[in-house]
Amino acid sequence: MTADAGPYAVAVRRSAEHVGRWNPVEPDGLPELLERQGPGLRTFLIVDLATGDLVGKCNVANIVMGRFCNAALGYDSYLPYAGTGRMTEGMRLVVDRCFGPLTDGGLGLHRLEINVQPSNERSIALARRLGFRHEGFTPRMLFLDGAWRDHERFALTAEEWPGITSAR
Repeated sequence: MTADAGPYAVAVRRSAEHVGRWNPVEPDGLPELLERQGPGLRTFLIVDLATGDLVGKCNVANIVMGRFCNAALGYDSYLPYAGTGRMTEGMRLVVDRCFGPLTDGGLGLHRLEINVQPSNERSIALARRLGFRHEGFTPRMLFLDGAWRDHERFALTAEEWPGITSAR
């Protein structure tokens, strides 16, 4: 929604140093990102219900259906909410939606993957809190900030998610 562009820009600018270590910082990029939404990309804004402030963003990208039913999650948390547990709570809702059936508004996915730069300890901790298992190391995976960056790969399947959900 274009109404979200202003609050998004404020949150991203406020968090530029925090986010910029790992991901591109594009405070005015929300309208273009929303224009690209479709079968291969979905973006979720995570909002604090008490304040209405933007906590973070999650892109569900490279969505492939058919026999694969897989996607990659990429996320940013925004200050001052980083480290408060709100992003974890929001990401649980995103994962629920990803694994939910198409008939109930879900994305009908079977497998989700998260790729994180090895030194991004907070994002790795979030992947683990969500129940994602470490699957391996991918050298020179993404071109970020002028260089090819290594990533640790984490994954979770729909069969693994209900056990985590019922334990909450």
